[in-house]
Amino acid sequence: MTIEDFYHNEITTLPDSKTRGAWIKMISTLQNHICAALEATDGKSKFQEDQWIREEGGGGKTRVIANGNVFEKGGVNTSVVFGDVTEAMKSQLKSNASVQAYSDQQLKWFACGISIVIHPSNPFVPTVHCNYRMFELYGKVDGNETVIDRWFGGGTDLTPYYLFEEDAFHFHSTYKKVCDGFDKDFYKKFKEECDGYFVNHHRDHERRGIGGIFYDHQRPSVSKEISFWMDFGKACGDTFTTAYLPIVEQRKNTSYSSENKYWQEIRRGRYVEFNLVHDRGTLFGLKTNGRTESILMSLPPTVRFDYEHHPQPGSEEAKLVEVLLKPKDWVEGR
Repeated sequence: MTIEDFYHNEITTLPDSKTRGAWIKMISTLQNHICAALEATDGKSKFQEDQWIREEGGGGKTRVIANGNVFEKGGVNTSVVFGDVTEAMKSQLKSNASVQAYSDQQLKWFACGISIVIHPSNPFVPTVHCNYRMFELYGKVDGNETVIDRWFGGGTDLTPYYLFEEDAFHFHSTYKKVCDGFDKDFYKKFKEECDGYFVNHHRDHERRGIGGIFYDHQRPSVSKEISFWMDFGKACGDTFTTAYLPIVEQRKNTSYSSENKYWQEIRRGRYVEFNLVHDRGTLFGLKTNGRTESILMSLPPTVRFDYEHHPQPGSEEAKLVEVLLKPKDWVEGR
């Protein structure tokens, strides 16, 4: 039985399988498209796939690439997971109105998404993160199990080690164009959410990178129905290659020194700190018995944690840190 057959058999036991089926198909297609594009850019390494099944319900496809011409380590993962809402999950969903309203029931949940993290070898090529997902909760209404809550989330953000303003403009303007096609207010709103989320608060509120867009808990409404949020997630996911790969092509052959690589590993340390201390997706996955290897795929292969390390004032490294401490309007500010 293929993993697709497994998904189909499992999700039909839950209500409204048509919506889930459409989202799963979109996520799977996106995974194939992005992996092919990244392999073409690397020119050497290929993704290795690991299909896995979660005992409590669902499974996924973990695809990793390593030691290529361009990409030192990366993953393009999809997961389709579900099960009973546990006490650990309730603590993660403690502010959710549906969980509180149906507290006398044993609720069920479902989540499907794609998660991408790419760590290039060259310090002048930025790391990138991308994630798009749908989450559902199920409870009984008049004795019948039904969807009592559904929301969408995701985003794409860039983590450079050296700042090139033209790269930042390209990345942000590409996603602004996508957002503007759905709602003119989205880019400004979701950029601010991104700048406010990927923050190492314990490091003087230093951002992990130069941001992008980020949104969460977006529920369908009369004006923005289920199809709207599914189409928006698809459009953002499809834009990943357009926003990121031109930057990779521009920088991948840039010469670099051991000092440049050293700085990259210092900044990678900050990346690790955010993912293990603050990232909600990482914490949710680990606390719901997610697949540890797939969750921690996001961590870079080599890092440094030097005591009291600070870049030289006026250096290119210091120039990067300045914008990490004070987010910039990359599109309108040019």
